[in-house]
Amino acid sequence: MKSFLLTSLFFISFLSFSQDNHIVKTEDGRRVLLKADFTWEYIDLVKPKIKEVKTETTVAKTSKGDTCKLAEDFVEPKLDKKIQTELKKGRATIIHVKKKVAKDNKCEVEDVILLSAKESKASGIYHFCANGTKVVYKRSGHSIAKKIKLF
Repeated sequence: MKSFLLTSLFFISFLSFSQDNHIVKTEDGRRVLLKADFTWEYIDLVKPKIKEVKTETTVAKTSKGDTCKLAEDFVEPKLDKKIQTELKKGRATIIHVKKKVAKDNKCEVEDVILLSAKESKASGIYHFCANGTKVVYKRSGHSIAKKIKLF
């Protein structure tokens, strides 16, 4: 009888320790505590300040909006050729991503400007200026989708 009670007490305590909380970071930089009972709360109540770089000569490269102000000598970043050749098999190169962005934002491919990229063979995050607005797309494997803001 004692062994049964001790065994059941062990399993009950094991289950309570296996449900741990997770800390995630939102896109605006605040940390959120996700609890095991499906509730959440902010750890950082104040948004972190983002330093903005100001240049004297900034010109909008796109014709419609003024939200994507780029320097006159702005050059799109170069991506890794090895990764791009691997992605060519599944039609997920930067050219294919730009075509998807242009289609979603109803503009030409020439109007889509790559601002920054962080990629590997498995996934990638791309920041674009399309039609005067900044958009973020993500790639998981060979599928490309617009990144959704949760918070």
